[in-house]
Amino acid sequence: MKIIGIVDYFLDEWHANHFPAWLDKVCKEKGYEFKVGYAWGEKDNENGISNEEWCKKFSVEMCDSIESVCEKSDYIVILAPSNPEKHSGYAKKVFRYGKRTYIDKTFAPDSAEAAEIYREAQSYGVDFFSTSALRYADELSGLSGKAIITTGGGGSIEEYVVHQAEMVVSVIGEGAERVRTIKNGDHYFTEVKYGDERYASMVFGWLLPFAVQADKADGSIVYLPINSDYFINLTRTIADFFHTGIKPFGFSQTLEVMKIREAVIEGLKRPGKWIETKNYTVK
Repeated sequence: MKIIGIVDYFLDEWHANHFPAWLDKVCKEKGYEFKVGYAWGEKDNENGISNEEWCKKFSVEMCDSIESVCEKSDYIVILAPSNPEKHSGYAKKVFRYGKRTYIDKTFAPDSAEAAEIYREAQSYGVDFFSTSALRYADELSGLSGKAIITTGGGGSIEEYVVHQAEMVVSVIGEGAERVRTIKNGDHYFTEVKYGDERYASMVFGWLLPFAVQADKADGSIVYLPINSDYFINLTRTIADFFHTGIKPFGFSQTLEVMKIREAVIEGLKRPGKWIETKNYTVK
């Protein structure tokens, strides 16, 4: 049995609450032997149960430090999905142990910090990846990568636009040059411009469901609500990565997602203005 350790800002949050069951389902499906055995949270959830109660609920041993989780576990999952500003500090401690790591969305607060985390991983020779679960929506399979329109909602555009950016990059690829965002009522409309014929548009509204409209390889156009079980798909990918050590995609795509998200957030301050994506590269 291989043991996965969780590092989180507080353990009683939606992703941590569901991950053990998702992992169990994937292991039964694939014949893997993984379980969540150790966990650490920086603080208790002020609106939920304590870290100690969470660990008892999920039969996980609570650790008193990130270092203890890393020493006892074979693989590490860094969550804190609503607190990307915490990821760099957590990752710097985790990477020292050289263990395969998954880092939840949103990977970093900006592209500069994203590049810094990547360099830290390189310095320790650590394999890791980070993504939004929406990358693994079945509906994205077979889309051509020429043009895409996405919709989606959530509590705030700052936190939830990463899901649409992840869908765009997984289909369109890298190379976004500039981003423009305007607001109309409670909706935000973002254009993503490339240096070629590719084009992406993202529409954010608090109650909008995740959906995609795009070209297919045969030239037809499809509109697809996102109804697939993308969290199970993501958990399957995490388990495959821990089992094989093969990363599902390169970090440059994660950096691209961070650039687009950062440009959207900057564009909220300058509505209707083109925001150049930052020229950070992976070296």
